[in-house]
Amino acid sequence: MTSQPSMILVRPQMGENIGAAARAMLNFGLTDMRLVSPRDGWPNPKATAMASGATRVLETARVADDVAGAAEGCDYVFATTARPRDLEKPVHDPESAMRAAREMMAEGRRVGILFGGERAGLANEDVARAQAIVTVPVNPEFASLNLAQCVLLMAYEWRRGAVEPRAADPPDVAPVEDVERFAQHWEQRLEDSGFFFPPEKAGHMKLTFRNFWSRMPMTRNDVQLLHGALRQLVRPRDR
Repeated sequence: MTSQPSMILVRPQMGENIGAAARAMLNFGLTDMRLVSPRDGWPNPKATAMASGATRVLETARVADDVAGAAEGCDYVFATTARPRDLEKPVHDPESAMRAAREMMAEGRRVGILFGGERAGLANEDVARAQAIVTVPVNPEFASLNLAQCVLLMAYEWRRGAVEPRAADPPDVAPVEDVERFAQHWEQRLEDSGFFFPPEKAGHMKLTFRNFWSRMPMTRNDVQLLHGALRQLVRPRDR
């Protein structure tokens, strides 16, 4: 099967919207759906009814408790958002994002796309775990897109320019789960050392670090080296 991006729905609420997103995906040949903590549980009969002929997308959908778990196996993640963010990341429109995705996947890399829930979209903590942002040039006075509409836009742009990836040795890029484990290691060591002070600034400091690691292109060797260096720095020394 031709490589394709993973469509990751983060905390979706209504089963009908999940089903509509599945239809939008299959319209353009996409089948890899992943769900983060769907509000009404899973499986959802309303999603199945809405999906109509696209139920096979729902039947193979993966469910995770958090973004890191849902993005497991991905080397690069885009976050779709209509709101301006204070996080420093590359910003794409859907066309340029899917062009970049095709180029990466032609090299053997795996790509995921985050879509926020219906009520408030993606949280900053979700966006911080992505490597780039995708925005749609919508009317600024009414920028809200339905979840399935957003999935449809991205799926359409993927299909419009999709090409068979050429055979190539994939780069040794650290997958999302490896970066996540290192970020947790880093936070824990800094927590133990009392770095996150004063307490009211700890959340913002941790978010800044998460954003820093996710936008840094690291290889598996880079992550292993940083793990080892961090362990050595905190290891007691003979006096």
